[in-house]
Amino acid sequence: MAWRSLARLSFTLIAFCMIPAVLAANKKPPAAPINLNTATSDELQQVPGIGPVTAGKILQMRKAYGPFKSVDDLRAIRGIGPKRLEKMRKYLTVGKPPAAKKTPATENIPPSPNLATPLKREEFLGFRTENFI
Repeated sequence: MAWRSLARLSFTLIAFCMIPAVLAANKKPPAAPINLNTATSDELQQVPGIGPVTAGKILQMRKAYGPFKSVDDLRAIRGIGPKRLEKMRKYLTVGKPPAAKKTPATENIPPSPNLATPLKREEFLGFRTENFI
């Protein structure tokens, strides 16, 4: 009797372990190629062969080394070999990185006149020295 319950338990565990693999196999690929330089983690995970861990590694590499120059740059990521990269290649692209955010319009405002003139030593210290002599 004990071996039956053990068999049922192991069968149940195996079934639960297979569910993520079945769901991942049914992943629908993206309609258009995803830009490695602008994609979020969720967008990267739409690509077959990229899960949450690999998406995190791609984002980490992009943050550390700057924008990707080629899809082949993914080979530097541990776990992405030539076969895996070839399966993902048709769903990925490398475009221009996002433009840097513009600075506020206050950048072009000239400094006020009293800040443009250098301060005398006494004014810098916050008092006049002639009162103490």
